[in-house]
Amino acid sequence: MAGSSLMDTLFQRTLDDLIKGLRLQLIGESAFISKAMDEIRREIKSTDPQTKSTALQKLSYLSSLHGIDMNWAAFHVVEVMSSSRFAQKKIGYLAASQSFHEATPVLLLITNQLRKDLTSTNEFEVSLALDCLSRFATTDLARDLTPEIFTLLSSSKVFVRKKAIGVVLRVFGKYPDAVRVCFKRLVENLESSDPRILSAVVGVFCELASQDPRSYLPLAPEFYRILTDSKNNWVLIKVLKIFKNLAPLEPRLARKIVEPITEHMRRTGAKSLMFECIRTVVTSLSDFESAVRLAVERTREFLVDDDPNLKYLGLHALSILVPKHSWAVLENKEVVIKSLSDVDPNVKFESLRLVMAMVSDNNVAEICRVLVNLALKSDPEFCNEILGSILATCGENVYEIIIDFDWYVSLLGEMSRIPHCRKGEEIENQLIDISMRVKDARPTLVMVGRDLLIDPALLGNPFMHRILSAAAWVSGQYVQFSGKPFELLEALLQPRSNLLPPSVRAVYVQSAFKVTIFCLNSYIQEQNIDSSSYVETLVENGSESISARECHDASDLCEQVEEFNPRGSNQPPKVTFTENDRGTLSHVQTCTSASLEDNSSSLGSIIELLNFIQFSLGPLTWSHDVELLERSRNLLNFIELIRQQIPDDLDEKDGSSEMELAEISKIVELILEAFSDDFGPMSINAQERVPIPEGLILNENLDDLEMICSDLQLPEGSYSFGNSLYEERVDSSILSQQSQQESESSKATTSLLSEHRKRHGLYYLPSDKTDDASNDYPPANELKLQDNLDDDAAHLVKLAERSLALKKKSNSAKPRPVVVRLDEGDEFPVTSKKPQLNDEQLSDAVRDVLVGSDARPTSSQTNQTSKPSSRRKGKEKQNADNLSESKENLGDVEEQSSNMVDTSLRRTHRHHGKDGKQSSLEKSSEKKDQAHKKSKRTSSQRHGKQKAKQSGDASVPVASQTVIPDFLL
Repeated sequence: MAGSSLMDTLFQRTLDDLIKGLRLQLIGESAFISKAMDEIRREIKSTDPQTKSTALQKLSYLSSLHGIDMNWAAFHVVEVMSSSRFAQKKIGYLAASQSFHEATPVLLLITNQLRKDLTSTNEFEVSLALDCLSRFATTDLARDLTPEIFTLLSSSKVFVRKKAIGVVLRVFGKYPDAVRVCFKRLVENLESSDPRILSAVVGVFCELASQDPRSYLPLAPEFYRILTDSKNNWVLIKVLKIFKNLAPLEPRLARKIVEPITEHMRRTGAKSLMFECIRTVVTSLSDFESAVRLAVERTREFLVDDDPNLKYLGLHALSILVPKHSWAVLENKEVVIKSLSDVDPNVKFESLRLVMAMVSDNNVAEICRVLVNLALKSDPEFCNEILGSILATCGENVYEIIIDFDWYVSLLGEMSRIPHCRKGEEIENQLIDISMRVKDARPTLVMVGRDLLIDPALLGNPFMHRILSAAAWVSGQYVQFSGKPFELLEALLQPRSNLLPPSVRAVYVQSAFKVTIFCLNSYIQEQNIDSSSYVETLVENGSESISARECHDASDLCEQVEEFNPRGSNQPPKVTFTENDRGTLSHVQTCTSASLEDNSSSLGSIIELLNFIQFSLGPLTWSHDVELLERSRNLLNFIELIRQQIPDDLDEKDGSSEMELAEISKIVELILEAFSDDFGPMSINAQERVPIPEGLILNENLDDLEMICSDLQLPEGSYSFGNSLYEERVDSSILSQQSQQESESSKATTSLLSEHRKRHGLYYLPSDKTDDASNDYPPANELKLQDNLDDDAAHLVKLAERSLALKKKSNSAKPRPVVVRLDEGDEFPVTSKKPQLNDEQLSDAVRDVLVGSDARPTSSQTNQTSKPSSRRKGKEKQNADNLSESKENLGDVEEQSSNMVDTSLRRTHRHHGKDGKQSSLEKSSEKKDQAHKKSKRTSSQRHGKQKAKQSGDASVPVASQTVIPDFLL
């Protein structure tokens, strides 16, 4: 065994050999690494420490660069850590810090090794142990090693003490009870004159104060002294971060620190310190006008700087000032608007957030117009950032800043056509939400939805599918506001809709169902007009005839009703049933003889409409999507039911057609009643308010479903969604028409596309080909090229000059429509992050040390007093056992530092010019006060014990207070 170990040592490859071999290998990197890992696995089992440490060093290298798992070597890492040679120990600690974590099983084996190294006389070994402890310290390690950390906090070696101060932050987080041991000595380091020690301890307090600032208010005098005395910019930045959290909690502290901070802003030339002063002023000292004015002046220097980082910081500072000091943005509006066209993306995003923070109900239209114009000329990422900002700002608090919803709905339609738009889901949600909340906006919604549906070029853009789904739903749900329902039905069933996903096509089919019901109902209402009663009314009123103009209008209208789509007999007629047309038709239907044949001609129009629907939805009966299949079959079966009621002879003059019309009317009214219910917004908390029925047990785990449904076996094989009954009823001639009329349909599609290109040429790419050369649809959302896309900064400034200005509301403004708003549940609740249990315990321990447990009991402590004290006693006993060794080692150190924080709180600023007599008097008075307090404390403890015996288990709540030192008065 010894011979093999010696051979391994003699012929072992070092880390340098491994790196050179990896660079020069010819067998492939993965093969070489696999071969090297086999060598490492064999070498790391060696009993020779040098061989083992070299193998571990190579494993650490491969793990860091190539991600090789080294958890399997955890025990070997512990062996190398315990080596007596520093070179080998360093390799072990490096591997431990790289691979160990809180769940590593061998952590229990390194407690004594860490304690041994922490107490070593070699400062580098102590440094290795501290660095390793800061990475994977657990609750057990923090508890067991607290005495050693406490000792190192007062080490004479700056290198060691600085690292011990940094480790304290990790120890406090894992073991909050360590605060009662180490916190006072940590506060002592605030008085250190060494800048390295001071920087480390201020950094620790900066992190602690960010979690619970109120607990560290008593240390404000020490931080104030550092703020005024320190010349280290890094330390000053950390102290400013601390005061940024403390100042909102105590107004007196804000008045005290505003002068030193403004003095730093006037004198410093460091940009980092300057920005930290500005951020502290705009965040926590915004009530001091002079300080804010100075901060805005310094921010202006950041905005005009060529460095994009400084410009970003200046914009960020202005965004914090917007809620209280909007004038600061107005003074720099030109720079802000020009930043929207900046090259740096971070500057553009920050300026966009700043502009959106200025939006109000007075200027929302102007600002959105400027931003939409900018989005047309921007790159895809910034374009979608602009669109998302507009949608989020306008939809905030249930469209609180929107007055004109017709404008906003039109804006949504315009935004959906912008190139690179990727906000389909957000636009879809707002279109549907506005349709349910704002009734006055429904006509405009139907108009915008119709414009989107009739554009075949939009169907090829996958990002438009969600928007088209919303447009189809709105158009079908509120079809009564549509002036051309037949055109809307043609758009919903156009052949190019097969580019849509099945879920969107299902919405198309359902909306087509609603539009069909509306057309049939309109036809029935027109046929039920009693022409004879109208003639009798004219005779009674003395009217001998109807003017030739009215008769001429009636004939023209009847021709419009009889007009069909030229694309083929299978296409729906383009008939418009507007309110004026219906009124005119009802008044002049008996004018001409042609109106007597209106029933048969209109019935033919309806038959052609049903043929078109049946032809378009026939292929969907073999769809594999269940939702699409079900909705298409519902509509087709309804058409078959209507067809059975239509007489075969359209020229029949007897009363049979009226009887059939009555049957159709009953069916249509029945379906129409099912679609007549209006939709409204639903609270997101509605499901929570549904009571659970009695006797119902909701299991959290539904694994028992497998046992319940074990006797239900589904038949194997493929499933067919086709309906045999319907397939028998489908006319074979309709199926054959698909192949025969493809050429005619393609020609008609080309003519329709050319007509559409004339009306909406803005949304088509310029083509060099003729219209007859290709039948392809153009790409969606493509605008014409513009030559002046880069010269828009000055134009944006001119457009936004009036937009960002604060305007008064005009008296002639359009009144805001009624917006349905729920009492609760309109917006998603913002879940505030609850403090962790360790954070609460840490804050309680800090308050106990700084203020005293008798002065400020926390809510958790008062709640625990009402519980049985056995658990607390057990915990105290456990802590006493764990810290028994620490008490033996510490000796009287705790007693010597017991009054450290009290003296630091009474200490006034050293600049305040006091002579030696006053200082000696103060020291003597402090000693007397301490002796008096000590005697008073012992007597109060005796009285407290007697009162505790009398009160029993009863607990009296005490108001929580924070001791503010006299320094702040």
